[in-house]
Amino acid sequence: MIKIVILVLLYFTFPLLIIYICKRWSFLKKLGTIVIAYAFGLLLGSSGILPTGSENYYLALHGNPSLSSPQVESLLASGTISEDDVFVNLLRKVQNMLISFAIPLAFPLLLFSLNIKRWLKYAKAGFVSMILAIVSIIIVIVSGFFIFRDVVPDSWKVAGMLVGVYTGGTPNMASLSYALDVDPNLFLMTNTYDIVIGAVTIFFFITAGPRVFRAFLPPFRYIGETVDTDQAVAEAQSFEDFSGLFKKGRLVPLLKALGISLLIVGTSAGIAILVSKEAFEPVAILSITTLAIIASLIPWINRIEKTFQLGMYFILVFSFAFASMANLSTMFNIGYLGLFGYVLWAYFGSLLLHLLLSKIFRVNADDYLITTTAFIYSPPFVPVIAAALKNKDVIVTGITVGVIGWIIGNYLGVGLGFFLKVF
Repeated sequence: MIKIVILVLLYFTFPLLIIYICKRWSFLKKLGTIVIAYAFGLLLGSSGILPTGSENYYLALHGNPSLSSPQVESLLASGTISEDDVFVNLLRKVQNMLISFAIPLAFPLLLFSLNIKRWLKYAKAGFVSMILAIVSIIIVIVSGFFIFRDVVPDSWKVAGMLVGVYTGGTPNMASLSYALDVDPNLFLMTNTYDIVIGAVTIFFFITAGPRVFRAFLPPFRYIGETVDTDQAVAEAQSFEDFSGLFKKGRLVPLLKALGISLLIVGTSAGIAILVSKEAFEPVAILSITTLAIIASLIPWINRIEKTFQLGMYFILVFSFAFASMANLSTMFNIGYLGLFGYVLWAYFGSLLLHLLLSKIFRVNADDYLITTTAFIYSPPFVPVIAAALKNKDVIVTGITVGVIGWIIGNYLGVGLGFFLKVF
């Protein structure tokens, strides 16, 4: 238990160290706090410092984040899993709980300072990009099915999972593993490849992505407003400006904002409990987003300084914890090279086709990148890319697209999977 407490403290305190070193050294600040958090998380997860479970343990998971206490007791008594697996299961529970806590709490804080009127002007282009992304994902995954079906076991099931994960994220992938009766090992390796390839891709999105895509696609246009250059620069710099975040004069207002965020999360959870278990996450996120937008219309909440930065701190916590759950060592199993190729094809093929279609339909670079992120990585990563773009106006569009992805991901995954099964 002491190890778990230390790990939780590490997840919450290491982001503070990242904030400090980025403030201390300018070259690290240019790299970005999110990039550093993600890199250190991958290092922690792949270094062997964190224990990994046995093969029997992962077979018993069957796609679930962790095992329930009765399951653990039964498997331990039968000798199927060991005491080490019990600790790994507790670790996974804590990691998933932390991730589930950090993101809902961050969303309202990120949205409190949002200019809702500007978002309404820009939302339409985001939905055009969303449709193009869905078309790209389906075309590339179907083509990949015919390319890799002889070297990937149950390739129709993998295709269904990939459609789900690239429209709705890991929650959809997990639920589709049940719907399509996916072998646990196949699910585990598909998810591992997705996480690792995704880590490389998000690194590119955060660093060089904005410059590359803005060179190829039209620029984002601030419709109907004259932009003050100095104000725009100051706002862009504020994304990574954590100075004064915990200053005495700001502490009380930020605690109020944090309390409002907790109230929003609690209310949203209460609403989500009323629906089916499968719909809990999208309903909760949609409720959180809606209530946060309403709260942002209240002037005294909208004017609280540093709420966005406080939200970004929780995003750092999430990024560090999420990345630590990936393990690079399992990537080099020769038996899964075909699967690795299929995931690579699906990932980069859909990105490139979406980019080409965006060029044809004149979608701007910021909308392309934010909708791509919302689908592939789900809403939690939207503010990360918004920070890289230095554009807060695309946050709500991205979150909205991501929530839609959560809702449609299972339908697309099951439908496409069973359609491809006949071939």
